[in-house]
Amino acid sequence: MLAVDMTGDAVKAKNGAMVAYDGQMSFKKMTGGGEGLRGMVTRRLTGEQMAVMEVKGHGTCYFADRASEINLVRLQGEKLYVEASNLLCTDAALRTGTTFTGMRGASQGNGLFTTTVEGTGQAAITSDGPAVVLRVTKQYPLQVDPGAYIAHTGGLKQHFQSGVNFRTLIGEGSGEAFQIRFEGEGLVYVQPSERNTVGGEV
Repeated sequence: MLAVDMTGDAVKAKNGAMVAYDGQMSFKKMTGGGEGLRGMVTRRLTGEQMAVMEVKGHGTCYFADRASEINLVRLQGEKLYVEASNLLCTDAALRTGTTFTGMRGASQGNGLFTTTVEGTGQAAITSDGPAVVLRVTKQYPLQVDPGAYIAHTGGLKQHFQSGVNFRTLIGEGSGEAFQIRFEGEGLVYVQPSERNTVGGEV
């Protein structure tokens, strides 16, 4: 559970994520996390649906989502790419939108777009179990199972590729496995469990 102390400022959060609060709070439904009408239309076209509310007031507000682990990411002007289902809340000053991710999105059955968070402030992302933050460098690219991917930051390029994973090697796979390959400089957040994905075994 995440406790956010508020002194008249605002937080954008996933609808239904507020579990308790003390003090004086107001709640306002937003268009879906994108910026204005363009963001709303983009999300409808891309399938990146995320019902968002603005919480504003004085006191402490508590957020949670299905007993998931919560990880705070501090942004200093850079951009966070995160699966919509893993974004719990952000400082109101952070801008949210969508971006094209290529074939990685198709591998997850979540469309070809992912959510972006940009600016200076904090974002809270969720994970099924404690998230692991992996550094990617030019010398050491990283391959990630699409079902374990949560988010990434930095100057990373991602490629959707087929390959063999451990489950396929021990005979538990029933088809060709898919991975995301990250190259460049940045951080990738993964969870120690996997979503059910289309691309895991096709």
